[in-house]
Amino acid sequence: MGRDRHRGWTEGLKIAALLASTIMVGAFLPSFAMAHENQVFFRGGGAFMSSNRANELFTDARNPIGSGFNDGGQGYYVGAGLDLLMHKNFLGMEGMSLLGEVALEFKRFTSKTVTNTGNLGVTTACPIGAPAGALCVTSTAPSQLQITMLTVDVAPKLKFMEKSKLHPWIIPIGLDFHVISPPSNQTNYLDIGVQFGAGIEYAIWGPLNLGVDGRYHLTANMTNTVNNFGTVGAYVGIGF
Repeated sequence: MGRDRHRGWTEGLKIAALLASTIMVGAFLPSFAMAHENQVFFRGGGAFMSSNRANELFTDARNPIGSGFNDGGQGYYVGAGLDLLMHKNFLGMEGMSLLGEVALEFKRFTSKTVTNTGNLGVTTACPIGAPAGALCVTSTAPSQLQITMLTVDVAPKLKFMEKSKLHPWIIPIGLDFHVISPPSNQTNYLDIGVQFGAGIEYAIWGPLNLGVDGRYHLTANMTNTVNNFGTVGAYVGIGF
């Protein structure tokens, strides 16, 4: 058994050394940047609301009857999308490319266990002094209510240093379409807005890219809620 264990460690070290060597060789190979001018990417990271959704009808019944407010403003996001090359050397600037981004992003913000419209009960035993015929509401067991948001965006992306393995990029402005859940007090759930973003991407090996980005989304607040938020995270891109 000891011999098998030693052999397993040896094989594991060989595999780790091979992977490390591959990464190091890839880092020092001549650049093949932008050889794959389009890419599909997968993103994830932290999401941060500029204003939480506490004290609303569908988030915490607007009044914590035996439980707190659903006032978390932080969470996570996951998403995926496409970068499609539109122009190389855009506006005559050497090494700057214009791409079009089309992406889908899901966010879940901090969601607390609260009393809300889904777990309120109705009782006929009204407090002393209540008006005749009053419909009295009492709480049952609180439950966790999810605060989520879905965003579809279409945005121009300016990518720099196309002949290098390292590509900074910016989104000067992009168009967003949002769906919030739960809906607002007026049961509205659709919103639009704009986004601004910046990031940096590194060509690891062949079509594989790794990057980080940060974005801020400014919304029209058509749901009568404040839906502005920011994100910071990382992504993996596969060129084609």
